[in-house]
Amino acid sequence: MTDSRISKVKSLIKGHPDFPKPGILFQDIFPVLRNPDVFKDLMDALFEHIKEKAPGVQIIIGLEARGFLFGPILAQRLNCSFVPVRKKGKLPGETETVEYSLEYGTDVFEVQREAFKPGQSVVIIDDLLATGGTMKAACDLMEKVGANVIHCLTVIELADLKGRDKLSKPFSSLITY
Repeated sequence: MTDSRISKVKSLIKGHPDFPKPGILFQDIFPVLRNPDVFKDLMDALFEHIKEKAPGVQIIIGLEARGFLFGPILAQRLNCSFVPVRKKGKLPGETETVEYSLEYGTDVFEVQREAFKPGQSVVIIDDLLATGGTMKAACDLMEKVGANVIHCLTVIELADLKGRDKLSKPFSSLITY
């Protein structure tokens, strides 16, 4: 996407070398959230992207934790539900879980079962796609609860890490490094 709004967003994203560990270039999106005008531009661009790529979405799925920053706002604007996907042990009630691999070990995502009716159309949102493990896990979790993933969306994609190759669902990002 080459829209001037995205150029403004990209200009505020700050790279932090060797964070949280050596060899990682952390892309910090928080400066965007500190600028109300640019944050609004980002939310408008995400909203328009979903309207174009995922008409009929019924639920926005936000991944812990930065997907929570965008998901509720988008769900409200799209007049649909927001459902968080959290790390294990953070949600009350009956949950469905999926275990996934990290660089050093595994982790578990969970979601409340009561948040879904079979076949509902969902869009999964997060801030960044790197190796694709968390987005793939979220897709797998949605399959377990009977949801239909119609699109996966991030603000940033680190293309060299080939995370999109792990995904079998439609995926896009607004900014690619």
